[in-house]
Amino acid sequence: MSWSKWSGRRVLRWCARPPEASRVTQPTSSGCANRSADPAGRRALLVPGRFVVWRWGVRSRVACRGVSRIVVRTINAAHHLAFLKEQPSASFLQTPAWGEVKSEWRRESIGWYRDSRLVGAGLVLYRQLPKVKRYLAYLPEGPVIDWADDDLADWLSPMAEHLRGNGAFGVRMGPPVVTRSWRADTIKKAIADDTRRRLGDIPPDARNERGGDVQAVLRAEGWRPVAAGNGGFTAGQPQFVFQIPLAGRSEDDVLKSMNQQWRRNIKKADKAGVVVTQGGADDLLAFHALYAETARRDHFTPRPVGYFEHMYATLRAEDPDRIRLYLAHHEGDLVSATTWVRVGRHTWYSYGASSTAKRDVRGSNAVQWQMIRDAIAADADVYDLRGITETLDPDDPHIGLIQFKVGTGGEAVETVGEWDLALNRLVYKAFDFYMSRR
Repeated sequence: MSWSKWSGRRVLRWCARPPEASRVTQPTSSGCANRSADPAGRRALLVPGRFVVWRWGVRSRVACRGVSRIVVRTINAAHHLAFLKEQPSASFLQTPAWGEVKSEWRRESIGWYRDSRLVGAGLVLYRQLPKVKRYLAYLPEGPVIDWADDDLADWLSPMAEHLRGNGAFGVRMGPPVVTRSWRADTIKKAIADDTRRRLGDIPPDARNERGGDVQAVLRAEGWRPVAAGNGGFTAGQPQFVFQIPLAGRSEDDVLKSMNQQWRRNIKKADKAGVVVTQGGADDLLAFHALYAETARRDHFTPRPVGYFEHMYATLRAEDPDRIRLYLAHHEGDLVSATTWVRVGRHTWYSYGASSTAKRDVRGSNAVQWQMIRDAIAADADVYDLRGITETLDPDDPHIGLIQFKVGTGGEAVETVGEWDLALNRLVYKAFDFYMSRR
């Protein structure tokens, strides 16, 4: 379909043209039908093999002849899960089961369709505003779409309209797109250099240009980045995570990349007789008791045991190997416990707990090493230790977190972060003000 649209200061014109065309100032294709006067001084941006867009430098929606329009609609959990199984990996926060775990939110699985073919999927969590039937639509670490598509706006616009139709006043999402990464040895050197206070102060070891492209599209489409809160963490999911690449690596490869202290602690735990096993639902009470002890020691608010019981049962109902519980015992005492989550070829360390007593037997190192070994055995590409902050300041209370994870020999990874889109600006401003005062 070829057509043009005149609306205020916007002129869009879609037409066919030879693939060798680049950028012109006059129409060159006979496939166009223009229904409005061509504004003087306009330019045609020709994208190879796709379309011509006539515009005056304002944000526009793009459609083209020969490329089917993407539509978004509700899908059932079975279709959602089937799509995720076809992907090499996706965040566990985008699985249908995670929507059941977050029972305080209304949930919806949505699908992106092109020519009746499902090409993308997402879990949307709706949080209602107090006393108002309007919702914040949240897609944590999602959606699972083709973020490398040059026409990214064509994926986002129908999603926004679908969510608006479901009563959303705003949308928050966390595109799973990497921008930069830093190797462990680079971070270690930067921590030793007291002039470097943040990861952003040091050149990355790898940079993904697509991450910058995605951020540029989001800004052009009216999205805005969610600011980090206290300590560098956002209110939602972390922008910085620490991961151990596993593809093509053996246990020996990973062990050799760890620092001397980590290797020593793993050996010490083994020599002390620490035994790591997988637990079941009956072990969640013991896990939670240790988790509550950790919360008191580290000054955070623990989740109730019912949350973990519900999470464990729900994730295992979706896939028996979606979540595992690991327990490290020393002479019959539980000294460390963790949860391990898997989707496709991506594994995560999710929750962890450790005892104040017997810290010298290094149960935390032992249980992490067992989870890493099991991730390798499961043919995972990544073992993800989840969030870190950007800080490299030795006086920052979060520095111990990154130092512990850096010892594994992995890499710090930055994504594009979480972004908000206001669908109803008045309601969104009220919500923004409410959140800032909490």
